[in-house]
Amino acid sequence: MSQIAEKISWTIQDLTLLPQNESVNYEIIDGELFVTRSPHRLHQRICGKLFRYLDTWSENSGLGEVIIAPGMILSDIDSVIPDVVWISKERLAQIEDEAGHLLGAPELVIEVLSPGKKNESRDRETKLKLYSIYGVSEYWICDRFTQQVAIYRRENARLVLVATLLENDSIDSPLLPGFSCLVSQLFV
Repeated sequence: MSQIAEKISWTIQDLTLLPQNESVNYEIIDGELFVTRSPHRLHQRICGKLFRYLDTWSENSGLGEVIIAPGMILSDIDSVIPDVVWISKERLAQIEDEAGHLLGAPELVIEVLSPGKKNESRDRETKLKLYSIYGVSEYWICDRFTQQVAIYRRENARLVLVATLLENDSIDSPLLPGFSCLVSQLFV
């Protein structure tokens, strides 16, 4: 007689039991635990540039706030730490808890790819589905290896690829009126 093991489903409560270490990140997607180390310096540099460009625009426009690596608790079995997000002031007031976590999706989520097929698959497939389900309006995937940015926008209740931008292209968004950034500026 064979027994089929039941899938173990991790929850946000389980995260409190794991060892805390600043160089390790824990994410849960659909009850599956993902453990990652702190990203490469170049990964962090791109996140910093994205923050700088979006923060300058946000301060000038007064429309919202950009956050690096926020904790996003979307459900008991979905808790992620995207690289960068932009959120309108109105949305932030609705979903931020007292600990500074986002208890819902911001309008814009950005992930910078880390090396490895598992990491790439998680950002391009698993997180794309997750962000679609939870109502993210726009999702950017920055690939530092090919120096391209894939732009996904919400159409018919899901995120779909609308553009793959190359180094001489500009990133702009209907969410961010007047924002523009050359792709090449992110990777220098």
